[in-house]
Amino acid sequence: MQKLNDLSRSPSPLDPDGTLIAVIELSLSSWLVAGIVPGVERQPLKKLAVDESALLKLLHRWREEAAKAGHRIKRIAVAFEAGRDGFWLARWLSARDIEAHVIHASSVAVSREHRRAKTDRLDTELLKRSFLGWLRGERDHCKMVAIPTTQDEDAKRPNREHESLVGEQSRIVNRMKAALIRLGIRGFNPKLKKAAERLDGLRTPEGEPIPPNTLAELRRDMVRRRLVSDQIRQIEDARRERLKQAPSDGPHAMVRLLARVIGVGVETADMLVQEVLSRSMRDRRAVARYAGLTGSPDESGRKRREKGLSRSGNARVRRGMIQLAWRFLMFQKDSTLAQWFRARTESARGTRKTMIVALARKLLIALRRLVREGVVPDGVVLRPA
Repeated sequence: MQKLNDLSRSPSPLDPDGTLIAVIELSLSSWLVAGIVPGVERQPLKKLAVDESALLKLLHRWREEAAKAGHRIKRIAVAFEAGRDGFWLARWLSARDIEAHVIHASSVAVSREHRRAKTDRLDTELLKRSFLGWLRGERDHCKMVAIPTTQDEDAKRPNREHESLVGEQSRIVNRMKAALIRLGIRGFNPKLKKAAERLDGLRTPEGEPIPPNTLAELRRDMVRRRLVSDQIRQIEDARRERLKQAPSDGPHAMVRLLARVIGVGVETADMLVQEVLSRSMRDRRAVARYAGLTGSPDESGRKRREKGLSRSGNARVRRGMIQLAWRFLMFQKDSTLAQWFRARTESARGTRKTMIVALARKLLIALRRLVREGVVPDGVVLRPA
């Protein structure tokens, strides 16, 4: 029996005589479309400009060719790899009664030759074989990506923009500190409100003022930092306003509940909910795999070793959960998870980094149970509602 949300094989049986199959190799300048048309011996290959209307006309033309060959097409199945174009094309095709799927790029097996030929035509052949096996219901040919709605994708933008702006702010501050250290000036904090006014009073160890070009650069960097800081504050204020306006909304209720856990801030809670906790996943193993918190064993004969994290999941969730696991040990010392971590690391040297990943995996699964089933992890202290 097929499990819930099992995207490793098609839920519908394949009728080869009534199904038109097409795969698309997407690029910025063109689309290469390859098809399997019932009743047509050749397997057509067509290069198109980046135009969804031309793609739709091509699929309808192939359907007419199948009808002329005596095959009535009841199903058109289209697939392409996940990439820069995102999911808009899949949503656009689905709205026009065409079955669209997005293939997880890392799930398609490729040749292990050192120098293998790589062209768009060969890529479409590989996609056709993988997609055809998936449609037949065979396991491990490839895996599909769940296609989010426009609203789901848009809900992730504030948190991702916030992360990008925080990184940009850190780069600007580090660049200003480096410019001052090159002159021998240390201990100056460029994030202070009156930092710009104090620049003129700074002196190098030789007693000289900051050179004019460096001073102008520092002032421009301070203006950039203030702008980035204002944008970060705007995102945070808008998030708080959304939580106040619709506190009982599904994702918002999850964020508010997670933020009650001491050690979890609103930013981390919003990231976890939008990126992973609001998604419908099969089981806790799927959650751990999506977060990239599972191992990658290397076993062959007598050789047994662990190569570390697979890193095939969501990098934002992985980084956030590992950081949260360290904070969790500080703020939730009496919890069962924190005691489990200490029991396995206090007498074993050099295992803290390894075990913190295991703690992050357990913590993510526990937080998922908290927001979905209301089960508070043992020993975890919550803030008042």
